[in-house]
Amino acid sequence: MQRLWLIFAQTATVALALLFVVSTLKPEWLPQRQAVVALQEAPSSDETGRAPIGSYRDAARAALPSVVHIYTTQAVRQPRHPLFDDPIFRHFFGERPEGQPRQNSGLGSGVIVSPNGYILTNYHVIEGADDIQVSLNDSKTYKAKVVGSDPESDLAILQIKAEKLPAITFGQMDSLRVGDVVLAIGNPFGVGQTVTMGIVSALGRSHLGINTFENFIQTDAAINPGNSGGALVDSQGHLVGINTAIYSRTGGSLGIGFAIPVSSARSIMEQIIRTGSVTRGWIGVEAQEITPELAESFGLPDTEGSLIAGVMRGSPADTAGIRPGDVLLSVNGKPVKDPQVMLDLIAALTPEERAAFRLRRDKGIVEVQVRIGKRPAMRAERE
Repeated sequence: MQRLWLIFAQTATVALALLFVVSTLKPEWLPQRQAVVALQEAPSSDETGRAPIGSYRDAARAALPSVVHIYTTQAVRQPRHPLFDDPIFRHFFGERPEGQPRQNSGLGSGVIVSPNGYILTNYHVIEGADDIQVSLNDSKTYKAKVVGSDPESDLAILQIKAEKLPAITFGQMDSLRVGDVVLAIGNPFGVGQTVTMGIVSALGRSHLGINTFENFIQTDAAINPGNSGGALVDSQGHLVGINTAIYSRTGGSLGIGFAIPVSSARSIMEQIIRTGSVTRGWIGVEAQEITPELAESFGLPDTEGSLIAGVMRGSPADTAGIRPGDVLLSVNGKPVKDPQVMLDLIAALTPEERAAFRLRRDKGIVEVQVRIGKRPAMRAERE
């Protein structure tokens, strides 16, 4: 027994000695121990069934399939030199062919508003286009036709031959407030579909000189060239506006973007789809804002109202007896604060109906009944 213990002790001693030598001279020969660190991990959204706090992925997922890319092409011919029309020049140098057509391409965005192919976008996105192509979220591309447009509000309706499209859900404009989170979805600079986030900075923005009829949502969500016609959605992914313009000195986003409210866009869209055009009221006057200097010059008590600077001969206003120099105070009892409000109130009236106009004339108040006319179609001028 003693001999066995001696052999065991010697074997253990040799083994420890070998281990010491190997661990000192060749440690890489020994198996490496793996450090075990206990980490705490948050459950994935797939496990919880809900998005992380502060995420708007559900809103983006709901709205993204409804936003399309719009590519337009416009044929442009090189100008013909005046000398080619001179008969003497043609006699010596012969006829010259017309310049070869060139192609100008543009891009923008649009929103699918119905499963059977109607798309809402900005008028300036498709203005003057000879060919319009619409690319869906799944990369399918369709040729589009213009159903109708309204340059004065910068809206247009397109249609593609497709069915069961992912139409966006319209939001409620009445519930939108300053400070609400919004997402702008579009195709900025042609890089592909992009979502940016911000808040509603202001409501009812006007007097910007962008459109004839203005009632914009202002947002600091980044809007850049190519976003025009895209969707502005709320935190549930419901459409609240159509991205239209940015305030920028460089062409990039400075945190001031403007969108047409969904309430206005829907009303105009339904008129265009139903009749092919938009009908607005008109009386045929030229209005001017009343400045403190004008108020003092005309002896007016304040700057409220809209100064009638001109009246078109034979127009509804002329027939009703409205004169240059009158100050329009109200339309059907609704106060007129300035020319923009006057324009909006009259445009909202139905042609052929009669409306009560309250005016200040020669320091007195007069009321006249005006039979509303139909506003002539106007084409927006854009650079």
